[in-house]
Amino acid sequence: MTPPFLILGIESSCDETAAAVVRLDARGRAEVLSSVVASQVADHAPYGGVVPEVAARAHVELVEPVTRRALVEAGVTIGDIAGIAATAGPGLIGAVMVGLSFGKGLALARGLPLIAVNHLQGHAVSARLAADLPYPFLLLLVSGGHCQLLDVAGVGACRRLGSTIDDAAGEAFDKIAKALGLAYPGGPALERLAEGGDADRYPLPRALAGRAGCDFSFSGLKTAAARLAETTLAEADRRDLAAAVQGAIARQLAERSERAMLQYAAQHDPQQLRFVVAGGVAANRAVRARLEASAAAHGFAFAAPPLRYCTDNAAMIALAGAERLAAGFSDDLAVAARPRWPLDEAAALASPTHVPGRKGAKA
Repeated sequence: MTPPFLILGIESSCDETAAAVVRLDARGRAEVLSSVVASQVADHAPYGGVVPEVAARAHVELVEPVTRRALVEAGVTIGDIAGIAATAGPGLIGAVMVGLSFGKGLALARGLPLIAVNHLQGHAVSARLAADLPYPFLLLLVSGGHCQLLDVAGVGACRRLGSTIDDAAGEAFDKIAKALGLAYPGGPALERLAEGGDADRYPLPRALAGRAGCDFSFSGLKTAAARLAETTLAEADRRDLAAAVQGAIARQLAERSERAMLQYAAQHDPQQLRFVVAGGVAANRAVRARLEASAAAHGFAFAAPPLRYCTDNAAMIALAGAERLAAGFSDDLAVAARPRWPLDEAAALASPTHVPGRKGAKA
């Protein structure tokens, strides 16, 4: 299908029910006509984390009114829509199935193409929602469940340069925040606590310091900080520890990204040196500032989505779906929801970061 056209995006991979309408113009640029996100934070806060069954039930209740609102706010009807893009994974399988099934129903009822979108691909293109950002670029995708470096040549064309071997950065933020007694969601709460703290007061481990490559590890940092949190009671001490944790995470993200920049620069034209950071952790100001400085030091242009598109949203799903549809791709209504779905499936098969049956990052 040739742009311009409108795509309806639906996202339900975790604890946000979201829908959005995005227009892809003839030049391949996106215009977000609406982006509606219904957060479930209040539903999960009593448990200190996301409860999959609670999330899935909330999606069932919210997906239809959220989608209806997205169409109203965009000033369009379902008859104006050229295709339905729905997250098909990775994520909480029950949650993913709700949005994907709803998208299938709309596509079937209206005779529209369905585009099953990898949630991570949505994050990969999210910076293109508000900027003229051409392919290719080097991407750091960093969120609660994912932490990886990717060479992005286009939508659906990602080559993995590095990934976490245990916890993701966002997971480390959340679990350390919980150890400090902070309210859910922990990452933003830890960032607020860290304001004015002394990041150099508490020495924290530097993971994989002597290891080559661009992989990440946050489990040692998480354990060390959680143990310190048990004996850190004074508010000033907690503030310093939060600042130290934030600084340590930002440092590792920057150090590994700089290695990837060197590798990427050796394989690309100097005019293609673009570094993008996306995902929920990209909303952290200290992390973003450290990564922007690293990009500048290595001659890379820096880009990141606006804060509203860092966390889970349907606008990024709609854009990924629109770009796939423009390239001639759509999916059968029998497409299955996937709890795990790596962007670089060849690398995931050849060099898996996690053994099946073990807990770990979704990709």
